[in-house]
Amino acid sequence: MLLLGFAALLRAQANTPALAAAPVLTVADAWLRVTPGADVAAAYMTLHNPGSRAVVVTGVQSALAAHAMIHESKLEGGRSSMRPLARLVVPAGASVQLMPGALHVMLQVLNHIPAIGESVPLVLQIEGGGTVNVSARVRPLSAE
Repeated sequence: MLLLGFAALLRAQANTPALAAAPVLTVADAWLRVTPGADVAAAYMTLHNPGSRAVVVTGVQSALAAHAMIHESKLEGGRSSMRPLARLVVPAGASVQLMPGALHVMLQVLNHIPAIGESVPLVLQIEGGGTVNVSARVRPLSAE
């Protein structure tokens, strides 16, 4: 009797549609700025974590560049500095903005210089193995 009940439970679970997983991060207003005469670019966007746990971005990949990483720019004592971040934490229910002069995705050793209006694919790597695909539109150097 117990075996029959277990078999019925397994059949019921097999016929139940799986719930769609909630998005780990949502991305808004992703854009990219290319520096003329250089093989580097910076990408900006707003990351939103709709979940109840912090999400950690551990890396970035792009078919456009040999190297991609999250950087933080700071102005301290009149000097500008930039350093790579190994982890970017997006708190539960919060947003983190990547913008000029602050957090951004740094793309280095570009395989071509993208044209204004072109879409550049980025892949954010999430701690625990997930990824988030992003499409960043190229804007002029003067864009803010």
